[in-house]
Amino acid sequence: MKNKNVLLTMVIAIFAINLQVFAQQTATASLTTTVITPISLSKNVDMNFGNAAVSATVGGTLVLEPTGTRFAVGGGVTLPATSGAVSAAGFTVTGMPGYTFSISLPGSSVIYGPGAANLVISAFTSTPAATGTLGAGGSQIINVGATLSIPAAQTAGVYNNADALPVTVNYD
Repeated sequence: MKNKNVLLTMVIAIFAINLQVFAQQTATASLTTTVITPISLSKNVDMNFGNAAVSATVGGTLVLEPTGTRFAVGGGVTLPATSGAVSAAGFTVTGMPGYTFSISLPGSSVIYGPGAANLVISAFTSTPAATGTLGAGGSQIINVGATLSIPAAQTAGVYNNADALPVTVNYD
């Protein structure tokens, strides 16, 4: 009987050891990441609405499209034959080829002129519009236009603001 008890105890111990072995399992996973080229933005060309004349009694607006084309709206602003330097703002986005990015433009901005005179620029638009895709070489050009409001009898002179057009890009 004693041998049977020892044998039974050994069988139970072996069974218990096998249960513990199968009670815990381990699996592994691989670790991976892709380091991408940071997105960057550089200015190529400043925005310039060129020359505009305004009526002494009626204001108006000057629209500069991202293509660099401009036109007057409202009757109080005229575009003289000597247009001056006209250009939409231009930027280059660089980063990871094929990646998409979002474009953020300001809601409005102010440019300052002679004395206390200033003008408001608003309705900023870009090409591409809200998002772009970096080409095979990892770059994309963004052109930005806007609308310039000119009140009647605005003071003549050069109006500018070197920090008036913050453009932001982010990977999507």
